[in-house]
Amino acid sequence: MELILKYFPYITQKQKEQFAALYDLYIDWNSKINVISRKDIENLYEHHVLHSLGIAKFVNFKPGTDIMDLGTGGGFPGIPLAIMFPDCKFHLVDSIGKKVKVASEVAAAIGLENVSFRHCRAEEEKSKFDFVVSRAVMPLNDLLKIIRKNISDKQINSIPNGLICLKGGELENETLPVKHKVVSSDLKDIFEEMFFETKKIIYVPING
Repeated sequence: MELILKYFPYITQKQKEQFAALYDLYIDWNSKINVISRKDIENLYEHHVLHSLGIAKFVNFKPGTDIMDLGTGGGFPGIPLAIMFPDCKFHLVDSIGKKVKVASEVAAAIGLENVSFRHCRAEEEKSKFDFVVSRAVMPLNDLLKIIRKNISDKQINSIPNGLICLKGGELENETLPVKHKVVSSDLKDIFEEMFFETKKIIYVPING
């Protein structure tokens, strides 16, 4: 929890309480339904919560922004971002029902009112959003093909609507097909912990 305050010292008391509650909730749910590697659960705040909040350092979503978290798993990056941006709406989607259940139960337990959930494949979600966020496991180009239909024409933020993903490792080949549009930011320039040494935010603007 100290890690969150280190980089986001100005959050409200309610946000502090919501972030603080995540550890016990995920420990409890993870013992029933494995959504985070058992070896990694101790690193919840660094590897999952703070990693998700890298997006909040990249863009300050305006109130009223609609965001879909695709492949949310147990709720990342959607739940930390929904805590950070209470005036935005987040729609968390995953193809694995039990993961959606964990994310929805955690959100309910901390009183998050700006989130909705859907158990479906990405191709099935037809709604429009300003941004799609993802801790992406699939190649960038495949992800772009799937979510292009979901990007709204209306622009209310400081950057054009599009895809924002958290990725790691060597991404040159992956970003090649959209190289002229990709904006890549190193999280090591924002967070000093070693975990972020190879982690990046990849942003691709998409014309609606």
